[in-house]
Amino acid sequence: MLDKNLLKMVLDASKPNNHIYFDVGDITKLDVECIVNAANRSLLGGGGVDGAIHRAAGPELLAECRTLGGCHTGEAKITGGYNLKAQYVIHTVGPVYDNDDPKCEKLLRSCYLSSLELAKQYDIHTIAFPAISTGVYGYPAEKAAAVALTAVGKWLSENEDYGMAVIMSCFSERMYETYQKVIRSLHS
Repeated sequence: MLDKNLLKMVLDASKPNNHIYFDVGDITKLDVECIVNAANRSLLGGGGVDGAIHRAAGPELLAECRTLGGCHTGEAKITGGYNLKAQYVIHTVGPVYDNDDPKCEKLLRSCYLSSLELAKQYDIHTIAFPAISTGVYGYPAEKAAAVALTAVGKWLSENEDYGMAVIMSCFSERMYETYQKVIRSLHS
């Protein structure tokens, strides 16, 4: 599952113009230009981080989401942030985990890459991601962390002069430790 190339991509992504940070806490409170919502296909709110973002942003977010016509798994759409500190919310739909479906990893990777590309289109330079698909969608945290770090590291390496700060927002200390475990496992 993990390989030495992941560590190289994560380290390369930390060049002077690009950084990956880790934060433990509430993504809705982060002072960044954009937060990413692990949304469902309707984009009309739900549980977990999706519900928390909708509650914190206020009813205007739901009103704008109603105009978007939903979102396919692995894709991303953008709205205003309304009552959030973040000016924007990028909504992406992660896959429901199925160990027998090789598309799961590809779709999860696409969530991160699509979100970063959309952020670049809007000249966003600070973005926070939750651990997409690791809640009710059942993606194993360690596998999801590896996919996330690989995708983000690859994008930052390919866009090394863009100047993007990516925050991996961990709702719990346990998720933070999972990211650290994935990175440490590459040193051995």
